[in-house]
Amino acid sequence: MSIAKMIDHTMLKADAKSETIKKYCSEAKEYGFASVCVNTCHVPLVAKELEGSDVKVCCVVGFPLGAMLTSAKAFEAKAAVEAGADEVDMVINVGAMKDENYDFVKEDIKAVVEASQGKVVKVILETCLLTKEEIVKACELSVEAGADFVKTSTGFSTGGATAEDVALMRKTVGDKALVKASGGIRTPEDAKAMIDAGADRIGAGNGIVLL
Repeated sequence: MSIAKMIDHTMLKADAKSETIKKYCSEAKEYGFASVCVNTCHVPLVAKELEGSDVKVCCVVGFPLGAMLTSAKAFEAKAAVEAGADEVDMVINVGAMKDENYDFVKEDIKAVVEASQGKVVKVILETCLLTKEEIVKACELSVEAGADFVKTSTGFSTGGATAEDVALMRKTVGDKALVKASGGIRTPEDAKAMIDAGADRIGAGNGIVLL
């Protein structure tokens, strides 16, 4: 089985030009990737480029720090969906997670889920900044808040996905949510390790290499 349908073909660099985004859309259609994942400013372009294909429009919200007002995160999600996003990958408030302010973390996620109006929501935990206990708790809060996926990383912090963290997330959410591994997945072997550990989706900027 091709893993193409498990890959979110991702371009989140600050200096990504529109021609780069178009190239990612073209590749996604050619190889049959699950989605093209971009910053929200590129959602209208990606929606236009992918029109008529079965490749989804994925975006990141509250990226990469997750440390903005909940109302701002929710507004960004709502605007992105209205601009054509099918999937919203939001970053949790890591500081609130560290503070054990679980009600805030849950409400922050819930606000984005509601603002996304039934579209797929993936919650980026930024696992490299969390303890194993915090990863488990963040997964539980994500499920309680109605998220569809838990996701390892932004790829913009101190580390990316590990098979160990993916396995822990898979075990924690069970069949209540899906798991996305992202950050530092650069080879077919990396991708296989994540899938074997329980990942349902892979986020990578080099999807073609992973095939």
